[in-house]
Amino acid sequence: MQLQQLQYFVAVAETRHFTRAAEVVHVAQPSLSQQIKALERELGADLFLRARGNITLTDAGEALLPLARRILADADTARHEVLELAQLRRGRVRLGATPSLCTGLLPDVLRAFHDRYPGIRLLVEESGSHDLVRELARGALDLALVVLPLPTASPSLTTVELLREDLVVVSSPDSPRPGGGRRAVRITDLEGERLVMFRHGYDLRELTVAACRSAGFEPDFAVEGGEMDAVLGFVRAGLGLAVVPRMVAARSGRGLRVTPLARPGLHRTIALAHRSDVAPPRAARELQRMLLER
Repeated sequence: MQLQQLQYFVAVAETRHFTRAAEVVHVAQPSLSQQIKALERELGADLFLRARGNITLTDAGEALLPLARRILADADTARHEVLELAQLRRGRVRLGATPSLCTGLLPDVLRAFHDRYPGIRLLVEESGSHDLVRELARGALDLALVVLPLPTASPSLTTVELLREDLVVVSSPDSPRPGGGRRAVRITDLEGERLVMFRHGYDLRELTVAACRSAGFEPDFAVEGGEMDAVLGFVRAGLGLAVVPRMVAARSGRGLRVTPLARPGLHRTIALAHRSDVAPPRAARELQRMLLER
């Protein structure tokens, strides 16, 4: 019994016409009829009652039809599963992330993913959450690491919370300790301090400025407009303080003094986002799994 024979049998059973069935499966009608007869010989039973202009199923045909449909469906599932496994040997994943996450969270996860799936190309786009949400919505990315809450509500996206991360204050070891040398800095201690500030569109900029205003003062910028690497470099040079994620400070701590923020401190929630209406490709789902299990 061959899958092709079962496919032809189901086509005839559904159309109740040999010629139309042949058109459905894109084969010549004589070839289809020969395969049906070969299937009947193998099973030892007629599957169709062939009256002029009227094709009906025999009892044997009625018994075979649900089984044939199930066999064909299982074969199709197996074909797709194997194809998706093959895709993990080649292909690409388009991942968006904020620059701080590219510095702090992603290097170890992407290294583990690359070690396991060396044939998958990783295309990483660094940007703020607002831009990443827009790129996801238009299909330019498979996954994105964004900061919650999203800048604008987007029912077309599914988000899964990944982690909640503390923010810390970094400064040059050669400059005076922030907060008068206390082990933890309060937001109010940043009043009068010169800050190195990220460019507009950075989630960290908006969070820090909002915290300062909630504490009753406007932050004083020594330098503003930088990306993550530039901000850390300016802090090392002694231009001012910066508020950055703990993971970034841990990875980039060389030449930096790291001071925690006193309770309640500042935190940010990181989520993994993808489009709700389209399932990510197999390779992207595997990267998603690794991020969620990290």
